[in-house]
Amino acid sequence: MQLPKPLAPLRHRRFALMWFGAFVSNIGTWMETVGVGILVTETTGKATWTGVVAAAGFVPAAVLGPVGGALADRLERKKLLLITTTIQTSLAALLTVLAATGSPSPIVVTLIVFASGCASAIGFPTYQSVLPDLVPSEDLVGAIALSSAQWNLGRVIGPAIAGLVIGFGGYAWAFGINTISFAAVFVAIAALTLPASHHDGSSIIESIKTGIAYTRRDAGLRSVIIFMVVNTFLAAPFIALVPAMAIKVFDGGVGATSLLTTAQGMGAVVMALSLGALASRFGSRRTLMTVLWAVPFTLMAYALAPSLWVSAIAIFAVGLVYLGALSSFMSIGQMRAPAQVRGRVMSLLTMSLGALYPLGAIMQGALADRFGLRTITLLAGVSMLLTLTMLRLIRPGLEAALDSPIEPYESQVNLK
Repeated sequence: MQLPKPLAPLRHRRFALMWFGAFVSNIGTWMETVGVGILVTETTGKATWTGVVAAAGFVPAAVLGPVGGALADRLERKKLLLITTTIQTSLAALLTVLAATGSPSPIVVTLIVFASGCASAIGFPTYQSVLPDLVPSEDLVGAIALSSAQWNLGRVIGPAIAGLVIGFGGYAWAFGINTISFAAVFVAIAALTLPASHHDGSSIIESIKTGIAYTRRDAGLRSVIIFMVVNTFLAAPFIALVPAMAIKVFDGGVGATSLLTTAQGMGAVVMALSLGALASRFGSRRTLMTVLWAVPFTLMAYALAPSLWVSAIAIFAVGLVYLGALSSFMSIGQMRAPAQVRGRVMSLLTMSLGALYPLGAIMQGALADRFGLRTITLLAGVSMLLTLTMLRLIRPGLEAALDSPIEPYESQVNLK
């Protein structure tokens, strides 16, 4: 039976296994993420703590992302994925035990989330770099979009289950299910056969420098990073502050948080299933710029929504276009990066996300405690719109560079 075009990459067995394993695990991860967000928000009553604990999982990517990229290009990728997944499983089990024996403090929760983020920062560039090895080139955009879809399907299903599980069984049950869900990842990784790494004998520092040098030389990758910086710093923090919006603005709780999180995830899934077809029809550059310019308008609508249900509709639109932009950044990066340096290039994109998302989340959370979350979210949307306008006026060639010829890979010596 021939699969519909958005699902075509799933006909490749290795990709299908990784997709399913990641999907099961992400359901558990989102259950934990929602549980942690609600736990610290209810414990402290501060949006600042909501931003801090969300940021803790991303901060390591800013420091360890390039290291993870270098390791992805020099070590056996299958073994690296197994090691980092084992660490994340152990930390999820620790959080489960702490929640079952007593209410863990926000500091302890943050430290566990931070440690898990360190393992993720090392392993995520490896996961990204193996996708082109699992599908042929004509299915790569669709495979990346489907990877985003499974991540966001987990975001739809996980919070919904989390609301029920936490309501009936408590936080320990949600964290425990997340721990068990990692088993699906182990099964998927164990079945993989991957090509050898491209290690050239250089040190970790030299490998990182080579990745940075290649990225700087490629005009398209430079443009991707610039646009990703704007999107991540100004728009992405809305994700971390969803619990605060539900609890502090709409006087809700677990149910309201789950509603907003699920609505955003549904929007993201719709975009993920459509992105491959959109990119094929209109091109990656036009698709990216369309959804990127739509982000600030939807963010402002979300900030001004008068009720919880209107807010859910607005955040559906935010999730739709935000996921379109983020997946487009990643897919363009995957397609422009040669296999020899792919892990390092993708780690730089991860580093941008890891550095600026937590910074923006903490800043917007702190400002929201003083001036109100609606006001700060609205200002974030306005600021993003003004920034994109200034870039178009000051750097008119920035968008066109996304379609520029790809810089051929050169040796580390020549890149210096």
